[in-house]
Formats: sequence, structure tokens, C-alpha cells
Amino acid sequence: MNVLSHRLLFWALALSASLYPALAQPVSADTFKPLLSASYRSPGNVARDTHRHPAETLAFFGIRPDSTVVEILPGSGGYYMEILAPWLKDKGLYIAANRDGSQPQYQADHDKLLQRLVKEPGLYGKVLVTPFRADRHAIAPAGSADMVISFRNLHNWMEQGELQESLKAFYLALKPGGILGIVDHRGRTDQTQAQQTASGYVRQDVAIALIEQAGFKLQASSEANANPKDSKDHPEGVWTLPPSYRLKDKDREKYAAIGESDRFTLRFVKP
Repeated sequence: MNVLSHRLLFWALALSASLYPALAQPVSADTFKPLLSASYRSPGNVARDTHRHPAETLAFFGIRPDSTVVEILPGSGGYYMEILAPWLKDKGLYIAANRDGSQPQYQADHDKLLQRLVKEPGLYGKVLVTPFRADRHAIAPAGSADMVISFRNLHNWMEQGELQESLKAFYLALKPGGILGIVDHRGRTDQTQAQQTASGYVRQDVAIALIEQAGFKLQASSEANANPKDSKDHPEGVWTLPPSYRLKDKDREKYAAIGESDRFTLRFVKP
């Protein structure tokens, strides 16, 4: 999709936003399960399904085939993009709010994402790419999105001091009644958030308070991505665990047995 097409789509979304209220009725996890076995999914992503519970997570968020969904920072790996973009292309819209060029260390991965979309037009030809960093850009026309979803990004924005600005961009993009879906590494309740931020963990109560401070209201929480094996006291924080394995081969079997981090899954609504 060229730049002109992107601009026209932005205007079309802005014009139609008031005509279609955000969809509230969730679909069943069984709706998404057949998508997980699609031949075009990358083996690396398929291997993570056991830890990420995508069918249950997407059903909990309430995504429907006619939803306009903005995913924040899908990256070239495109774990959820692989599932959602082909499913949404006929009736809905998948928007990849990715890098904006202000952080050179991420540019190569962003370029790889763009190349992937071009190489597989049958799957991703209708994907709209928008720039994201805090509230510097509109990730979608104001009041046009049914859903904004983010996976394991909250801790980064907190550490970078860009959380409230990011939430502002999400709030602006969503329709009244629109949903913000958040998944992140769940921190310990016996430590302050400041003690855990560098390790990648976020206290669930702190996350809820900060997101509600931005104007959202917590609608529900899910334990779909819980992992009671995660003791949250690893030498390299969440990156000790798979898939990062920051310690490389040291105690690898131990951390493989734990699996990916314990995570909260939260659904907020824009009043």
C-alpha cells in the first residue's frame, strides 16, 4: 500500500468512526484455534503458542472479524500479525503501529517488517503501517479503532518514562467503548515497582492504576497467560527465561522447564 493509499484510508476511517460503534461481544477461543495451524505461520512463532495462548487471549480481548485492530510494535516477528492480519483483511483492518525512525537501533527490524508485507501481499497487502512512539504520532485516525493491543511493551514504556504519553495515543485512537488489551510480565507483590522495573516485571496493581489514570477503566482480567512456575527472581530478569535465554547455556534446562514469564492479561475500555 503506497503513501497516498494510506492517507485515503486514514480519512475513510476517520469519516466512518462515528458510524460503527466498538464491538463488545467476544468470540470464542475456538474461532481462533484453526488459525494457529495455518501453513503460513513461521515455525518459531508456532513454537511459542504453548506459552502465549493466542486463541484464549484474542477471544478475551473480544476481537471480531470486522474489528479495526491496532497492534503496537508487532515487529518483524509479527507473532500476532500472522494470526490477525489474514483473518481481518476481508471485513476488518489490521494496523501495525511500529517504529517511527527516531530510534536507529530498531530501524533494521522495521525495514524487515515492511519487506515482509511486500513479499506476502496475499496475507498482508491490506495491512496499514503507522508510526508509533509515545504520543508523537496518530497511530490511527481519532476515534476509529475498535481495539488497541500490546504485548510485553508496558515495562519498556515505564522504564523510558513514556507510559502516559503512549496511553494518550491509544486513548485518542480508540472509539468510545473501544478496548485496550494489555499483556505483560507480572511482577511480585512483595517488592515495589521500582525494585522490579529493570528486571522487566510489572506489578499488576500498578499497571492497572497507571492505565486508569490515563482515562481507561478496567473491564476484566484473565489468567490465560499465567505461569505459576515463574519465581520472578532470575539473575537477568525476564530475559533469563525463554525465548531470550540471556544466560545462554547456563542452567538452560532449568529455565526451559519454567517456560516463559508469568503474565497478566488485562482488558480496559475507553468510556
